[in-house]
Amino acid sequence: MSSTPSSLDTAGTAAIRTLALVGQTAAGKTSLAEALLVQAGAIGAPGSLERGTTVSDFDPMERRAQHSLNSSLMHLTHRGNRIHLIDTPGYADFVGQSMTALEAVETAAVVINASTGIEMMSSRMMEWAAERELDRMIIVNKIDAQGVDLPALVEQIRATFGRECLPLNLPAAGGTKVVDCFFNTEGESDFGSVEAAHRALVEQVVEVDPAFVDRYLNDGDVDPRELHAPLEQALREGHLIPICFVSARNGAGVAELLDVIELLLPNPTEGNPPQFFKGEGEDAKELHADPDPARHVIAHVFKVTVDPYVGRMGIFRIHQGTVTKDSQLYIGDGRKPFKVGHLFMLQGKDHVEVARGLPGDICAVAKVDEMHFDAVLHDAAEDDHLHLKPLPFPVPVHGLAIEPKRRGDEQRMWEILQKLVDEDPCLKVEHVAVTNETVVYGLGELHLRTLLERMTEVYKCEVQTRPPRIAYRETITAPAEGHHRHKKQSGGAGQFGEVYLKIEPLPRGEGFEFVDQVKGGTIPTQFIPAVEKGIRQALDTGVIAGYPVKDVRVIVYDGKSHSVDSKDIAFATAGRKAFIDAVLKARPIVLEPIVKVEITAPDQAMGDITGDLSSKRGQVSGTQALPGGQMVVSGQVPLSELNNYQARLNGMTGGQGRYTIELSHYEAVPPGIQQQLAGEYKLKEDD
Repeated sequence: MSSTPSSLDTAGTAAIRTLALVGQTAAGKTSLAEALLVQAGAIGAPGSLERGTTVSDFDPMERRAQHSLNSSLMHLTHRGNRIHLIDTPGYADFVGQSMTALEAVETAAVVINASTGIEMMSSRMMEWAAERELDRMIIVNKIDAQGVDLPALVEQIRATFGRECLPLNLPAAGGTKVVDCFFNTEGESDFGSVEAAHRALVEQVVEVDPAFVDRYLNDGDVDPRELHAPLEQALREGHLIPICFVSARNGAGVAELLDVIELLLPNPTEGNPPQFFKGEGEDAKELHADPDPARHVIAHVFKVTVDPYVGRMGIFRIHQGTVTKDSQLYIGDGRKPFKVGHLFMLQGKDHVEVARGLPGDICAVAKVDEMHFDAVLHDAAEDDHLHLKPLPFPVPVHGLAIEPKRRGDEQRMWEILQKLVDEDPCLKVEHVAVTNETVVYGLGELHLRTLLERMTEVYKCEVQTRPPRIAYRETITAPAEGHHRHKKQSGGAGQFGEVYLKIEPLPRGEGFEFVDQVKGGTIPTQFIPAVEKGIRQALDTGVIAGYPVKDVRVIVYDGKSHSVDSKDIAFATAGRKAFIDAVLKARPIVLEPIVKVEITAPDQAMGDITGDLSSKRGQVSGTQALPGGQMVVSGQVPLSELNNYQARLNGMTGGQGRYTIELSHYEAVPPGIQQQLAGEYKLKEDD
């Protein structure tokens, strides 16, 4: 923990900037953050990704992997302005960490590797930032790399993201420096005319303000220093998406990027306010937080970390009011406030204690057990039922069944999983009652592998995993009758119970119905519940393949009893075996879950995707074109055919495909699969 730098307490709201560095892995986001920290004097020398000494990738697993697994927070001061930076992961499996960073900033800076150009995460983050109405900018990094074609990359950017993408500066001297094009009208660059770039920028900005249009047409130019208000409007409306060039490695453009952040990017009073809602459902009313330090507090928790040693930490962006040490804050609809014992700003792994946080500041509090992701913090009782517009997180569908290696660790494993899920909105854990498994769901193999490594390394919890069992079911297709006499005599008191019953199929989804039609007390009333209990045991354990039996009506109509030997266990056994006898005569079938699937991928992969679905017993129901050369394929497919589907989809789409699933209905499996499942069940029984 560090002492409080005085500069952290002197900046007002207008002197705060917030920026999320987002984009594909290997674009150089972490190295760029390091270069900005060095340039601003926040650290003495740049750390190394290879040696694991960077400010943001401080987690031991990140150091080993040499790429970001979590979003990381930093801050610096430049000419009296406090700049909050969020470095985010670039792998699609960790996109939840990148998306939540968008909740905390005015500007999304999409970092693009000059060598590889626009990649999947670049496009996705541009799309999500536009949906959140954030200011967007593009930072082209690694401009000094061998063989890069920067003019072609600018054209690719403009063709993909729109003609409103314009260079704010241009590389010069072979990528060893950059020349500004907004304030400058002349200069030498590696490509393109500085004057032409300046003119294009000014024309784009003045278009949002008719008064400036008239001046520009009459005078031929406008002093860029007068264009602050229309520039901020153009950024807010997405009418201008500036492109900046840097090399984090040789430092080209880093100082100029700091100046751009200070002079041109919005402060909290200039960006589009986030969409808060008060109330739930259709009754919810939109509410705009006012970035006024004097008003009551509204802050949003966009990240939670749970550390075995530090405990639970909530990281939040202040949207309204001032948070100080000793503030009393409510969490969401909670009736009991907590006291802010210590208020921090984060510098990677370091917690820098501060006296206050203003609108625009990103702060943290530790050791508050009730803190949770997406909570709204406030200091006024009337601000309960406040929430932000939900983010469109990808649905985690890549599942692993998980169990502890050591018996008795089930509860501890569950608690650890809950902590990890609390940190990542794209992880989900549930106990699947049908298969009696704990299943953890993520966005891909890497996502879940990282979770398992954290369980082992951080929490010392050894687990074993396997693919989740498919929740097959059994049912019948015809009526039938069953009978069983249970008779057991061994010395003393014996067991006796006899049951006659009929079964009938019910419509799909109706479940189970038990009907007592016994006349004349052939089965005494007190034993009827035991008969039903035995039948339910067979329903749960299955008959032909070991899966629960559904959608059946059982009618018990006759039986026999013995005045001495009849007891509950005898009638439970007779009921169970009579039911099994009937099911085997009722043309039983195994049902499998059919899921609705939506696959989003580049349009050139559509042929491969639809062909693959058809080969996996799937049916395509429709396709839809999306902007940016993307398509959505909708259809239905048996869940069992989607095992390891993300890996197959990655192969067909070069890693650019994603999919969601939702249970649709159950259907009979093909005869060959039923025989296989029944054979496997018989082998288990024999063992």
